[in-house]
Amino acid sequence: MTDPNALRIAYLVYRGNPHCGGQGVYSRELARELTDLGHEITVFSGPPYPELSDPDQLERVPGLDLYRTNNPFRIPWPHEFRSTIDVREFATMCTGTFSEPLAFSLRIRKILRSRRSEFDLVHDNQCLGTGLLPMMAKDDWPVLATLHHPITVDRDLDLEHAQSAYRRFTLKRWYAFLGMQMEVVRQIPRVLTVSESSRTDIIAQMGVSADRLHVVAVGVDPTVFSPRPAIKRVPGRIMTTASADVPMKGLAPLLESLAKVRAEVTNAHLVVIGLPKAKSKIPALIAKLGLTGAVEFVSGVTTERIVELYAESEVACVPSLYEGFSLPAVEAMASGVPVVGTTGGAVPEVIGRDNETGLLVPPNDPDSLAVALIRILGDSQLRARIGTAGQKRACDNFTWRRTAERTAEHYQILVDEHAYKNGIG
Repeated sequence: MTDPNALRIAYLVYRGNPHCGGQGVYSRELARELTDLGHEITVFSGPPYPELSDPDQLERVPGLDLYRTNNPFRIPWPHEFRSTIDVREFATMCTGTFSEPLAFSLRIRKILRSRRSEFDLVHDNQCLGTGLLPMMAKDDWPVLATLHHPITVDRDLDLEHAQSAYRRFTLKRWYAFLGMQMEVVRQIPRVLTVSESSRTDIIAQMGVSADRLHVVAVGVDPTVFSPRPAIKRVPGRIMTTASADVPMKGLAPLLESLAKVRAEVTNAHLVVIGLPKAKSKIPALIAKLGLTGAVEFVSGVTTERIVELYAESEVACVPSLYEGFSLPAVEAMASGVPVVGTTGGAVPEVIGRDNETGLLVPPNDPDSLAVALIRILGDSQLRARIGTAGQKRACDNFTWRRTAERTAEHYQILVDEHAYKNGIG
């Protein structure tokens, strides 16, 4: 018998990359947990597509995939242009602006326009394209959005680190899509974000009304990310995740710290989950700092291998200048690995109290980060104490089941409010 409280969700993710960034992880885990709670979810995704626990839940939304990792800003073949949306997406890219969110929103509006009876609501994962506006105004869709953190922070940090006027110009063109997103998110009736830090910044920087913005923290699967005592720690190993090689992730300050750490802890070395982007300055920085052979980049590995890498590490590091939440921090903590993180954005909300459930240092401060890393690498008792306390904090406060339960509560409120507004029920 069908659960009368079950909801049918059309979940939107404009790019669901399972190996880069958090959107693919968020989509996979939320879909799985909502299904376990009895809800029906269909994931509409543009390329690259997420890897879902149930592949039958995925409906692919074909696009031009103009920003492929191995061929960014590519020029499509003529036969790939199938609609005016495709032409518009390519033309927008040619101006230097990120074109995927707008194009995806226009495509999804066409797809869902005749399918209103199949779903109770739409959940948009940070696309925030203008195609959502007629879905709400004309097509009668209740729409909820997740905004993980204000992309205004990414833009401002990138501009701050730009080293030429031309680079600042190209960045401003790239981030031109933000104007659209801010216009759209202000009109969505219920918006979720993942931390109090993000909530504060979204209100201040994007103009979202405080009464429509709600915090639902993301989490971890403690049955997957857990201590593996049978795997031996590798002395001196530090692990970090930098899936996006951008200033916000703080990889450059971490490398500067590592050079200082190795002056005292000679076996210290770094494993990075991620790869430097094309034309990255990171390889040159590694060579300049004398770290050749002390830094290893790992990408495209399974979740199980990532868990093993955590188990091999003596410490995990979150050097970000800003985070809306920090999945790597909570995954490391759940794995029993002590975490050294910054006070950037929501990182302290995840890690907790300094010197109790982790070590915290100011962002973009290689000296302070080096002191903390030297301290924890040289004290096995401190690593054990913080690792144990961090694991308890992660499992007590941040799980995907809790995320799904809280999200489903907001779904129901949205549907009820929509029905009331339309005089139904």
